[in-house]
Parts: sequence; C-alpha cells; structure tokens
Amino acid sequence: MIELERELLAAHAAKDLRALVTLYQQAAAQAQAPDRAAFYLTHAHVFALETNHPDAAMLRALLVAQGRESALPAPNPPFR
Repeated sequence: MIELERELLAAHAAKDLRALVTLYQQAAAQAQAPDRAAFYLTHAHVFALETNHPDAAMLRALLVAQGRESALPAPNPPFR
C-alpha cells in the first residue's frame, strides 16, 4: 500500500485526475476496512465525475450498494 500511496501523491501533484480514478479504485480494493474502502471509492467517484470517466456510474452504483450514497429518485413524468 505504501507504493500506491506514493502513486496517489504523485498523481495529485501532477493533477492527473484520470489516474486518480484508477489509483483510488485500487486503494479501495486493497483496503482492509469497509469505511476505508468507501473513503477511497468516494474519491474515485468524485474524480470520475470531474473527468467524465466511464467508471463514474459504476462507482456510484457501488457506493449505493454499500449504503454510502442514495439512489437517485425516478424522474418526474412531464406535464400534460
């Protein structure tokens, strides 16, 4: 995990947001505690949203499944 933390710091310093999505996903997968994994997944999701990353929806779904995020409400039907 120490090497991954170095990579995260380097990606932050370089402002490489797309790399941060991947690195935070890796950190979540390696995390030993559910709260720590959720912390990393949340960061991955935020950076995915900022970069329009293709994993954004999947990351949100994982957070919803873990009870860390709320499901979006169904859209309202149009007025008639």
